[in-house]
Amino acid sequence: MDRTSTPEPSHPSPSSSAPSLRTVAVIGLGTMGTGIAEVLTLAGRDVVGIDVSDAAALRAGAALEAATARAVERGRITGAERRAALARFRTSRELSAAADADLVIEVVPEDYDLKHEVFTALDAVVRPTTILATGTNALSVTRLAADSARPERVLGLHFFNPAPAMRLVEVVSSVLTAPDAVAAVTGLARELGKEPVAVGDRPGFVADGLLFGYLNQAAAMYEARYATREDIDAAMRLGCGLPMGPLALLDLIGIDTARTVLEAMYAASHDRLHAPAPVLGQLAAAGLTGRKAGRGFYSYEAPGSSVVVPDADTPGAGDGSPGAAGREVRAVGVAGSGTMASGIAEVFAKAGYRVVLAARSQEKADAAKARIAKSLARAVTKGRLTDVQADAALAAVTPAGSLDAFADVDLAIEAVAEDLEVKQQLFAALDKVCRPGAVLATTTSSLPVVACARATSRPQDVVGMHFFNPAPAMKLVEVVRTVLTADDVHATVRAVCARVGKHPVDCGDRAGFIVNALLFPYLNNAIKMVQEHYASLDEIDAAMKLGGGYPMGPFELLDVVGLDVSLAIEKVLHREFRDPGLAPAPLLEHLVAAGCLGRKTGRGFREYAKA
Repeated sequence: MDRTSTPEPSHPSPSSSAPSLRTVAVIGLGTMGTGIAEVLTLAGRDVVGIDVSDAAALRAGAALEAATARAVERGRITGAERRAALARFRTSRELSAAADADLVIEVVPEDYDLKHEVFTALDAVVRPTTILATGTNALSVTRLAADSARPERVLGLHFFNPAPAMRLVEVVSSVLTAPDAVAAVTGLARELGKEPVAVGDRPGFVADGLLFGYLNQAAAMYEARYATREDIDAAMRLGCGLPMGPLALLDLIGIDTARTVLEAMYAASHDRLHAPAPVLGQLAAAGLTGRKAGRGFYSYEAPGSSVVVPDADTPGAGDGSPGAAGREVRAVGVAGSGTMASGIAEVFAKAGYRVVLAARSQEKADAAKARIAKSLARAVTKGRLTDVQADAALAAVTPAGSLDAFADVDLAIEAVAEDLEVKQQLFAALDKVCRPGAVLATTTSSLPVVACARATSRPQDVVGMHFFNPAPAMKLVEVVRTVLTADDVHATVRAVCARVGKHPVDCGDRAGFIVNALLFPYLNNAIKMVQEHYASLDEIDAAMKLGGGYPMGPFELLDVVGLDVSLAIEKVLHREFRDPGLAPAPLLEHLVAAGCLGRKTGRGFREYAKA
């Protein structure tokens, strides 16, 4: 499958020992097949690339020449090694060219009849000991094996795109696959400098099994017009550190391909989260399959181009009518004394606002300001702020032991415990203390903003501002409008976000907003994989980091977030959407009941050394 990636490709030196799989045939010289051929050739294998298209073969040869030239320029291989690598690669239109191969890797389009035709033809061509590997990530490896004359020699070998750069390779066994075939291919993957993960045969395997459910939910979110494509993608990039947003990634993978994968996953799981969003079928039927077609969720400069160009859905491409003017904000009140409250106060103080930081006592407020002082000092040490800037920011923060200090603020932001009753009581107090016209904001990540608004006599002034932790570092703010929020309140919050250097994304008042509504079902599905004994914690974390470009694996992230927090969010999502697929995994509930809450307790999905 196509992936974004930032790592440079690594080209292992040819092995000095004689490898067991010396000659490899690659059938299908599209982007993936060409990348796999490059990896094999540079690792000392003799490679024959087979494709019915002469043009594809020519493109593959040209791509290999260009890739090896870059490798020489960057000092990864010598000119002599490049010439030797190019000499090890040849192309053919005929499957008979695979006759002497020790391993055949099939990467033709994701169509069972086509793959079946290739495998059936190979039975009459290759030696009895030859291993046949399919690059599918959606179709049944077991079915292909059962239809082959040599089922014990058939397995799945799922590279990730671009194959030279991405380190993950999923080695897929069916119930018919011989252990020695698995061992040989696993050994080859390691010799290629890859990280092989052994998995069983089910649609999507590990990485795509988790990824495509998330992509599907993002497509459904866009289709429901809950948020714009730009905001959905920005939210997941900035809120989760992903290399690419889900809708842009669907365009890169190919919307038709994604729909095929999801259809196979749904046929196996009957999980509504895997039922392809109708918009995927509509786009595919219209030929709007993503980058390769020049248009998908986004429009591109040309077919195959990565350059996005404005279209009718691009923000600012409408009728040009001005939006509502915002209210003036000079002073900001932050209610709370925890990490999030102090972080938000620091953000506003650094941007030049006068900040009142109110806690339940003066002592707690002073402690929160002391936390800000330490954070500013670290920023000075790291060269992010000057001493003068840090001193000015700290001087802008006034700690207070009562909400009465909010009498003159223009924007009041609560960052207290994620408890609806507590927040409602606080908003009732803000309603009495804050001046008319002040904007009242909640930082909730899972509770209904409108319930906070209804605790006041001015629900039109209430909005959600969901900052991400740590607030000084994370660029994203989800701006949550209720059905009662005034236009100028929404405009005020967006303008304030821009002034403090944050990226606002708009969304409606429903559970999870954008980020948590997409992130936590993915995390929950990872837990189900472990619960079902399909893969281990380490295999799943490695698959998502190496195959999906995620900064942390799902279990690393769950232990950081806190299993109790994660369970609470899962319950809110399940309660709101009533989808059985969103029900919290029992394993998560059991760990929370046992007090294993993650890093903060020293044990979650993994154990941690005590500080």
